[in-house]
Amino acid sequence: MKTKLVRIGNSRGVRIPKPLLEEAGLEDDVELRVVESGIVIENLVTRRAGWAEAAAELSESGADELPDEPMPTAFDQSEWVW
Repeated sequence: MKTKLVRIGNSRGVRIPKPLLEEAGLEDDVELRVVESGIVIENLVTRRAGWAEAAAELSESGADELPDEPMPTAFDQSEWVW
């Protein structure tokens, strides 16, 4: 789709039609990054998104258990002093 850059103060912007926004799943917050041939607009990915659900799934399946029994170390031989 061909479009023009529009002036917004000292910056420039692009009007993105609603059908394209919906198809791309873009909402209010996006991430911009420069690539060799231009600028890419992507959904803002929240770091660690989905980790809680993945951890719950692992816990339910029992896959979150340690593969081996923990081995005692020197720290286990005496009480810690804080």
